[in-house]
This record gives sequence, C-alpha cells and structure tokens, in this order.
Amino acid sequence: MGGPLQGIRVIEIGTLIAAPFAARLMAEFGADVIKIEAPETGDPLRKWRKLHEGTSLWWYLQSRNKKSICVNLKSADGVEIVKRLAADADVVIENLRPGALEKLGLGWDVLHAINPKLTMVRISGYGQSGPYRDRPGFGAIGEAMGGIRYTTGEVDGAPARVGVSLGDSLASLHGVIGALMSLLRVKTGQGEGQVVDVSLVESVFNLMESLVPEYDLLGHVRERSGGALPGIAPSNTYRTEDEGFVVIAGNSDPIFKRLMQVIGRPDLADDPALARNDGRVRHCAMLDQAITEWTSHHSTNDVLAALERAEVPSGRIYSVADIVADPHYQARDMLLDARLPGGASVKMPGIVPKLSDTPGEVRWQGPTLGEHTGSVLGELGFANDEIERLRREGAVQ
Repeated sequence: MGGPLQGIRVIEIGTLIAAPFAARLMAEFGADVIKIEAPETGDPLRKWRKLHEGTSLWWYLQSRNKKSICVNLKSADGVEIVKRLAADADVVIENLRPGALEKLGLGWDVLHAINPKLTMVRISGYGQSGPYRDRPGFGAIGEAMGGIRYTTGEVDGAPARVGVSLGDSLASLHGVIGALMSLLRVKTGQGEGQVVDVSLVESVFNLMESLVPEYDLLGHVRERSGGALPGIAPSNTYRTEDEGFVVIAGNSDPIFKRLMQVIGRPDLADDPALARNDGRVRHCAMLDQAITEWTSHHSTNDVLAALERAEVPSGRIYSVADIVADPHYQARDMLLDARLPGGASVKMPGIVPKLSDTPGEVRWQGPTLGEHTGSVLGELGFANDEIERLRREGAVQ
C-alpha cells in the first residue's frame, strides 16, 4: 500500500536543511520527490557533519526516498527542464533567497501560469516581504530573532543554542503544513495553487507561547531559566547521587502532592500555601531545594523507579547512546536498520508520525549525485540522444 501522498509530485529546489527536510517528510509518506541539484557539487549537505566514505551520514537520512537530478539552472535548457517538471508537479519547495528564482526565470508568476494547480513553498530567513526580505538568513539567525535563543541557557549565562538546527526544522514543519493545506484546497476543487510563505524567524516565533501578551500587558520579559519551567512549579532538572540528571514535572496539583510524599515531605504536600500552582511558584526555590536534597542521595535509576511508582512524570536526560539502547524507541520502530552504498549497516531514525493505515516508509537512502537524471528526463519525454546533448552542453549531469 502506498503512502497517503502517493501520486503527489514534489520538486525540491533547495539545499542544506529547511527545504530538503520538508521534502523528505513528504517523500517518507509516498510523495514522488525530485531533488534538483547543481552539477559537480550537488547539495552542500553531502559534505556536512560526519562523513562515511566521503558522504555525509546526514545526507543519507535527509534525502531518503528522493530522486536526484543534476540541472544547471543558469542554462536555458536547465530552466526549461524545471518548467516541464513544474507543469506536471503538485508542489515546488525552495529555500533560495527571495528573488533568486525570479532572476532565473522560475518565479511564482511563471510557474503558476504554467500550472495553476501548483503549490509553491518558499522558505527564507525573513519571508517574501518586509524590510528584511533581502537579508541572508540561516536557522541560527531565525532562532536568535525568533526569541528562543534569548530564553535558552542558564540564568546567569549567555544565550545558548539548543544543540540541533531547530530553526530550519521548524520552518520545514510549517512548510509541510502549509503545503498540505494548499493541496487540500486544490484537490477538493476549492481553488488554485498558492504560495506558502515560510520565514525562519516566524517559524521559531510561532512557538514562543505567551511571550508577547506577557510583555505587552504586564511588561514581563521572559528570561533564561536553565532547566526550570518559568511560572510553573515544581518543574526542573535535578542532579542525582551518581551525577546523572533527571527532569521531574510535578506541576499539577495532585502530582505535586504525590511527589512530596515520595521525597518524604508530607508537610509540603499538605501545606495550603502550596496547594495551587500560583502559590508554588512563589516558593519554587524552596521546592527545588527540597527535591534536590532527595535526588542527590539516590541513584538515577532509583529516583526514576520511585517516581514511576508514584506516577510522577519524570525522565533521565538522554544522550544518543541512551536513545539507541532504549527499548521503547526500538518497540516504536524509531531506530531503523539501513544499508549504505558500500555495504555498511547503520541505524537511522524512524518515521514520525505513525499512521495506522498508510504509514510512511523508507524505500531507499539518499541517492548519489544525479542518479536519476536520465530516468526523470526520460519520463518528461526527452529522447536518449537529446539527454546526451544536454549532458554534453552542461545543462544536466
């Protein structure tokens, strides 16, 4: 059985993270994704982070289920190939700087005229309009200007990075959501295709909860809080006897009472001043100290076992080694065995979300550069001798 996006064709004109991740998510659920890469070099992600036999392991993950074709977008023939692809496509996903596709003759007006049903997902630093439109933008800048970096880190420390390319990934998710909403409109006959304008900054900002009304109405600026959850108590990260870290969320009224019983503080469980969250927030430092006095005298495993028995939400801080060894990850098919071109076996992340009737699947890992150029051009109606001419003239590879 094919995935829920079977029959949907997606053209990816993007590099690195944001547009490619969005296209990967659609490919995992059945979309036919054709990735357009520059001849010779391809997507720079092929050489990013940790390499295996010259190719990035991230590349194999980010580009699974995609077809790679090499097209020179600076040549007239290359531009014509993209137009022919767009004529029969459902979605184009791109993350070039605003105006770049227009300079190539592949802007929205051109592609929409060719295919009125086409949806165009445009991911950029600041969006397709506004005074910052033409500035270059990466995920790190989106995280900085979107607000999340300011609130991340220790109380007295500098703003910190989350550890992964969060801004790009959030933009990817918003891009896929927008693409699916536009596709629904087209497929149900409610209208033509449209532009999905996604900003890295706005994708991060969209997750920033109630920061704006808190500031506008109350003048409150949410600051860095380390492992704590500001305004909700007790919820923090606590060190254990064996130098581990455990996140404990005792922030509903009944859970708080159970937590206090576990740590041997029934006096706090029965204190009327701590019965509700607003009262606990006023005493959060005292509560954190009481919990730490307990966790610091018990091993991580003993802390987690006691909290699980009491039905208090908790969990250790996982490294990737913990993730790979965890039986729940394994039971949920979140660690898939893959084989690389050289024959090496490697674990790759599984697919999210889990659909009961039409689940996503991995059909192949990231392709070699231009692996599908010939077959895709053949499907477009190019004869073999014409494809060879395009290769000789540098329009494709």
